Amino acid sequence: MAEGILYGIGFAVSLCLALVLTPFVIKLAYKIGAIDKPNHRKVHTRIMPRLGGLGIFGAFVLAYFVIKPFIPDGMLRHYDTNIINALLAGGSIIVVIGMLDDRFELSAKVKLLGQIVAACVVVLGFGVKIDLLNIPFGESMQPIAAWISIPLTILWIVGVTNAINLIDGLDGLAAGVSGIAIGTILIMAAIMGFAPVILLCALLLGGVVGFLVYNFHPAKIFMGDTGSLFLGFALATLSMLGFKQVTMVSFVTPLLIIGVPLSDTFFAIVRRWVNKKPIFAPDKGHLHHCLRELGFSHRRTVLIIYAIASFFGICAIIQSTIVQSAAANWITFVVILILVFVLQIGAELIGIVDKSRRPLINFLQRLIMRTEQSRTK
Repeated sequence: MAEGILYGIGFAVSLCLALVLTPFVIKLAYKIGAIDKPNHRKVHTRIMPRLGGLGIFGAFVLAYFVIKPFIPDGMLRHYDTNIINALLAGGSIIVVIGMLDDRFELSAKVKLLGQIVAACVVVLGFGVKIDLLNIPFGESMQPIAAWISIPLTILWIVGVTNAINLIDGLDGLAAGVSGIAIGTILIMAAIMGFAPVILLCALLLGGVVGFLVYNFHPAKIFMGDTGSLFLGFALATLSMLGFKQVTMVSFVTPLLIIGVPLSDTFFAIVRRWVNKKPIFAPDKGHLHHCLRELGFSHRRTVLIIYAIASFFGICAIIQSTIVQSAAANWITFVVILILVFVLQIGAELIGIVDKSRRPLINFLQRLIMRTEQSRTK
């Protein structure tokens, strides 16, 4: 009970700090020239301050140090404190990279290098890494060698960090989707009783909600790379940490938590490969672009994607509650097949890869036609 009150206070403190800090960040962004000018790829039509992620990060860090003296003895072990320090240290590096990019527009290579450095700090500096892996239809979690776990963890952190960055295209989109994912991890960590992840998620969620007051359409500030990179980094770390205490968990669960940004990133890679364009070349084919082209308003598009992200989150929570059942692997397999089918149908309907190619829909139409013809004979 006392711990629950502490989490609630931490959330409230972080939310209030974000509400107070963000207006100052807006002024700072204009003062130092960290602004976003409209162009043919962007939805906004006026100059907007970015750097908003600094408000989220500032609220998150300050809230932690505000409630730290009130954390009961024994609530956090050495390993738990190590996890918190890893996120704070790595997150600080990511925020610095994001701030520099929001002001000076760094090259993709420099940003990638900074992300790798931050990931290495978490993995090599604090020893936080994926060291257990659940093989589908296996009997238990299997330990993996360091030469596999270290690069795998770095790849996971860098990949998720960039996935959040790619969906940051509409007011409140990346912040809201990240908030839903953080809330999902919080619920799952609460079920597992994993105190450090509950605490970190509560603080981070408070900062995101407070920032959304200024970022939801019509936005007064963008989170910029400072925010999208930090939230992606935090999600990558938390989604990995949330399952270290579980004896049997499916590999698909963390993928479901961040299903929207990961699937959008996957389709972006496929789209650019099909159209013979560089993988890192920006375009207007992301999920939010496609929904806008279908005629949905700015706000409705964001709310639709929120609903999709919530669906993924619910699937992740359900998946985490059945992992210890005898039929868990088969249920996981069926869930994956259904989600892949739905994602492919949805991608073809909105044209997220190629508006002229609908292989699965065409196949289903031919199948239905043949079925009807066979019945009429």
